[in-house]
Amino acid sequence: MWFDESVIYQIYPLGFLGAPGENTYALGREDEEKETGHSILRIKDWAQHIRALGADCVLLNPIFESDVHGYDTRDYYTVDRRIGTNADFALVSRALHEAGLRVMLDGVFNHVGRGFWAFRDVQEKKWDSPYRDWFNINFDGNSPYNDGFWYEGWEGHYELVKLNLFNPAVVEHQFNAIRAWVEQFDIDALRLDVAYCLPPEYLRQLRAFTDSLKPDFILMGETLHGDYNRFMGTGQWAGGGAGGGRWNGNGGNNGGQAYSGTYGTTLCHSTTNYECYKGLYSSFNSMNMFEIGHSLARQFGPEQWTLYKGRHLLCFADNHDVSRVASILTNKEHLKPLYGMLFGMPGVPSVYYGSEWGLEGDKRDGDNALRPELASPETNSLTEWISRLAEVHKKSEAICYGSYRNALLTNKQIVFERVSEHEKVFVAVNADAASFRAHFDAGCGELTDLITGRKFSTEGGIELPPYSTMYLKAY
Repeated sequence: MWFDESVIYQIYPLGFLGAPGENTYALGREDEEKETGHSILRIKDWAQHIRALGADCVLLNPIFESDVHGYDTRDYYTVDRRIGTNADFALVSRALHEAGLRVMLDGVFNHVGRGFWAFRDVQEKKWDSPYRDWFNINFDGNSPYNDGFWYEGWEGHYELVKLNLFNPAVVEHQFNAIRAWVEQFDIDALRLDVAYCLPPEYLRQLRAFTDSLKPDFILMGETLHGDYNRFMGTGQWAGGGAGGGRWNGNGGNNGGQAYSGTYGTTLCHSTTNYECYKGLYSSFNSMNMFEIGHSLARQFGPEQWTLYKGRHLLCFADNHDVSRVASILTNKEHLKPLYGMLFGMPGVPSVYYGSEWGLEGDKRDGDNALRPELASPETNSLTEWISRLAEVHKKSEAICYGSYRNALLTNKQIVFERVSEHEKVFVAVNADAASFRAHFDAGCGELTDLITGRKFSTEGGIELPPYSTMYLKAY
């Protein structure tokens, strides 16, 4: 599967393109609207930089019409007018594909904004609205916005109106939008926002539907804690046809079924690996490689109870919701070995725009600090390092598909083994300011660093330079 060998490049378009903070036109304040042109076209100018970095898939956070930040959707079918048009994004997607890049969009299906057309109809008509069952509403209560009825907001955020995903009409509306995204923009994958909130019945039906659109279409779910297997599942869809699977919900205002067919227990292909995101930076800041080593062994190690053996979770150093890793690390010398760990451990590595040259941003300064406008890409030694790591990652069978075993663990060093059918690679990381001679059983007499091409004899151990990473292939 193409995703298993990919490197992801993530962009938060509304910030990246400098869009106004509020969609004033959509919010009914046309006199305040500022002309932003067709800024989404600027993404085309980054295609070669992204490709040179070694990425082969671009993840774009919300691009469709919303009230403010993209996750408060107004219209699933129309590109946000603050950044462009559907025709503009069709050109962008075509340019990315021509550059050899796949396109993953952010699918925000759990909730919408208060400006979503169906919710506005409920605000106007109350119980007489045909869309009242699109949401979880109680007309005997009231909302913090004094709507005259209570509704469920996402995790208590009432600007985000939770959808009733057991209503077939809601599902059909969303799935028709996804079909339009494939037909108009030829997208290859979806990131599922707050996938941990989506019912498994919904995920099964979504998987069956997207499989029918493109056989290699990928669903990658945002998950935070707990067992990620709950959102990936097992098995294969058994149904047929473009309609997708049967919806086993509790009906809604028009009840019945959304699509025909049957499905198994297959859910997302992958999820985000937040457990190891924390372990990455924390291990370097506390100089305790046992933390990340134990997390990776728990997830992918040789024991029978290992959680995600054979899975390809999305691994990352930062993203649009957390502080930039360059702001988190107490020692900036740890940036390169941290990325070395990221690209060598099990999973699909992701790079957040600007972090490839060490851009900083602190969550305590608000979301805008994490999502800045950038005019043009920069390159430095970190960019070159990540580019080399990505190249090696994609070419190595062991790094993409291999098993995991800790071969050496100290507070400041870690060496772990990745073994596939045809290859064995040891990922060796030294977080210390001093060199370190690593003694571990390589099972061979010679190792070659896939990053530099240097050869090493295993007799007497391998000397790891300060703040270094090696991908040592066994012969």
